[in-house]
Amino acid sequence: MRLFPSLRHVDKFRTVFDFGGREVAHWFPGHMAKGLKQMKASLKSVDCIVEIHDARIPLSGRNPLFQNTLDVRPHILVLNKMDLADLSNKQKILKKLERDGVKNVLFTDCLKQADNSIKKVRTFKTLVIKSPFLLPDEVSFLQLVPTVLEILENKPRFNRDENIDYCMMVIGVPNVGKSSLINALRRTNLKKGRASRVGGEPGITKAVLTKIQVSERPKMYLLDTPGVLPPKIESVETGMKLALCGTILDHLVGEDIIADYLLYSLNKLRNFSYVEKYELQEPSDDIQLVLKRIAVKLGKTQRVKALTGVGNITVTIPNYTAAAYDFIRAFRKGDLGQVMLD
Repeated sequence: MRLFPSLRHVDKFRTVFDFGGREVAHWFPGHMAKGLKQMKASLKSVDCIVEIHDARIPLSGRNPLFQNTLDVRPHILVLNKMDLADLSNKQKILKKLERDGVKNVLFTDCLKQADNSIKKVRTFKTLVIKSPFLLPDEVSFLQLVPTVLEILENKPRFNRDENIDYCMMVIGVPNVGKSSLINALRRTNLKKGRASRVGGEPGITKAVLTKIQVSERPKMYLLDTPGVLPPKIESVETGMKLALCGTILDHLVGEDIIADYLLYSLNKLRNFSYVEKYELQEPSDDIQLVLKRIAVKLGKTQRVKALTGVGNITVTIPNYTAAAYDFIRAFRKGDLGQVMLD
């Protein structure tokens, strides 16, 4: 990262984000309510719950409805997109999750897999937990299957004791990589193509699917489910973090406000990677200035009509919406460095 000889304006950066009375849209369409009912109804055929969440917001935005209605089965929390997250304080995160009752945590980057191989990742377990199924530090995310087996050895299978196969239900908020995890496991364990659609925006999976096999020995299946947000997000800031990580459709919040919150967050973290990427002279707390520079650098302009004293003329101005989208997309792709929003 480039060093700046003078950061005279840094001390004047915002320490609190002004939401201006805004409210994050409550995005709980019909398929989410239906999906949650289907999840509850499918519990009788499930041995273990695998909750996937974004590693950049490991504490924020987890749906409390999952804990209230589905936490009657052994539970594993998979924090995905770890390659985009700053995990320098991961032990603090794990201790906080432990206090919240989450003992089994797996960090993955399954969305960054190559076409014919899966990257190895690190698995972190809460060190203060004396668990009989602690894993070594360096393992593949494919340890999900053996981890589930070891957990189930110490937990009742309820009405599934007679079954020789195992079934996990994958849950989470939208666009955190549930379907990608399923497809990666299938391709690696079974050498088969994808069984669930994936996409870069929330709302791809609409319903609880039938069993999807992901392992032959042991025979194990997964249930894919739609991403479900809580009907009411606990705070505007939590909602903004969810929106920034792509779990809420951008237009429901507004690209301009998401981009401004991103700029605020990067400056607060003293992450000035955007200065070098977009060739600014120095860090800025002015989103309009930053977006104008992005638009000029990338050639994102638009022609509009302007009324003057001699009539209407067409002028070319920066396309601030397109610039905001590029800024947000750069963050989501990791082009602005590893970030922890919690």
